[in-house]
Amino acid sequence: MRRVRPGAASRGALTSVAAGDTYEEPKDLPRLWHVTLSVSGQKVPLPELRRALEQLAHDHPFLLTSRYATDHAEIRYWEEARDLHDAAVALRLWGEHRQSAGLPPWEIVGLEVIDRETYHHRIAEGYGPAPATPVGVHPF
Repeated sequence: MRRVRPGAASRGALTSVAAGDTYEEPKDLPRLWHVTLSVSGQKVPLPELRRALEQLAHDHPFLLTSRYATDHAEIRYWEEARDLHDAAVALRLWGEHRQSAGLPPWEIVGLEVIDRETYHHRIAEGYGPAPATPVGVHPF
């Protein structure tokens, strides 16, 4: 008897389970991680920065929201990864897309990566960053 893991139909993966056996979800399946990347540096004109952040969001539609001022910005999004180590690839986001999006040469000054459960727990308890609404690019 073949059973499809939850969500596996879209990936085309099937798992065999013998009659009477119980199915255990593999430990290495991707999870969702909430990422907040903070950057800062020398002041830049706001219209130029907004255009660059909008280009980054256009190039990478996984971005939920960006907030910005003349000398700093915060980018928040969901990353799918097996573990925290893989999710921390967010550290490369700013540098790898600096030229293609026209981002300023700012330094990464903060990175927070938390799992989905922790994110929702914080929100329910009234702690942590407010939910990323409205979605898009906005001034602080």
